[in-house]
Amino acid sequence: MLIPAVLGFQRYVIVSDSMTGTYDRGSLVYDKVVPTASLRVGDVITYEPPRGAGPEGRVTHRIFAITNDRQGRRIYRTKGDANPAPDPWQFTLARPQQARVVLHVPYVGYAFAALAIRQVRMLVIGFPALLVAFSLLAGLWREAGEEVRRNKAQLADRAEVVS
Repeated sequence: MLIPAVLGFQRYVIVSDSMTGTYDRGSLVYDKVVPTASLRVGDVITYEPPRGAGPEGRVTHRIFAITNDRQGRRIYRTKGDANPAPDPWQFTLARPQQARVVLHVPYVGYAFAALAIRQVRMLVIGFPALLVAFSLLAGLWREAGEEVRRNKAQLADRAEVVS
């Protein structure tokens, strides 16, 4: 989980069916940030569609077309592999770098999505912590009981010696 982040990869969970067949729902994709000039038709990128033009949040789709506008800026059009037609929006990438998919792990994203829910995260962290705490308390209880038995045995031995 930490190694990809240390190596500079970003991770995203696929939450829709638009890339089914390539990246199924629940897959975890790892993106590497690359210069936008290196992007080519066929690359899969994770980006935010233009506000009001597409779904809210990030989308992971394949670059369907790259053209230039009158000012020479690159205009991108994407398409989900499972979608019958390209996305209805076109967009430019304002930053000089963009996240491009380099690796995916099927279905692992469900675990990451579940851990995003506070109650699940508390259960995953809290339940083992409770088990450790109860185990420690049981050990202390056992040791205290043995100590009491040893003390009673010593008292009984002393009482026999005295009588």
